[in-house]
Amino acid sequence: MNNKAILHLRDIRLSFRGEGHEIQILNGVNLDIEKGGSVAILGPSGSGKSSLLSVMTGLEKQTAGEVSVAGHILDRMNEDQLALFRRDNIGIVLQSFHLIPTMTALENVAVPLELAGRRDAFQEAEQALSHVGLSHRLNHYPSQLSGGEQQRVAIARAMAPNPQIIFADEPTGNLDAKTGRRIIDLIFDLQKKFNTTLIMITHDREVAKHCDRTLHIEDGLIVENSSVAASSEKVAE
Repeated sequence: MNNKAILHLRDIRLSFRGEGHEIQILNGVNLDIEKGGSVAILGPSGSGKSSLLSVMTGLEKQTAGEVSVAGHILDRMNEDQLALFRRDNIGIVLQSFHLIPTMTALENVAVPLELAGRRDAFQEAEQALSHVGLSHRLNHYPSQLSGGEQQRVAIARAMAPNPQIIFADEPTGNLDAKTGRRIIDLIFDLQKKFNTTLIMITHDREVAKHCDRTLHIEDGLIVENSSVAASSEKVAE
């Protein structure tokens, strides 16, 4: 086990019972991700990318293997413990923004902070929205915001509790190309600013180039594992 790693996966397997047969989703994934880095996970549709993210966040329990995040073995936790662990350690940004429509931007960002018992929830939420350039939209509802603004609120909500790891699953999937580029730049700016570990699922190789490391997954297995440093060494040879 890599002692510098914030996330360890050991022989992760995931399967489901289909109609009379077993469907294999993940087929023995082994992975260490170091703290403070950024990792892109690329792969074709149906390759197991989103299932892998679900296992890494404890939203899906693997059939076999061990998941360790920030020194905690997720397999040993019940659902309530996992929910508390995610609240305190993990931020998730999805393709669909999942904002609460009856709450303002400020209230949406304050929710996880309030659930954590933070007395300064609204103050921290306002600061988080400032980090994503939405100080002027605090009291707007999701329906009053553009797609890009809604995703910024979702990013602020994920970052506000100062999580150790941010998981992003196709965060620009519902945005036009120009807005998507701005969102990607914002995610990486915040990741570096707060030294957060970033794990991003994407189909876009240009987005993946922003990351320190790229993983390619096919048929539930990591088939390629490359880093910026390794690519630079190849160029220098």
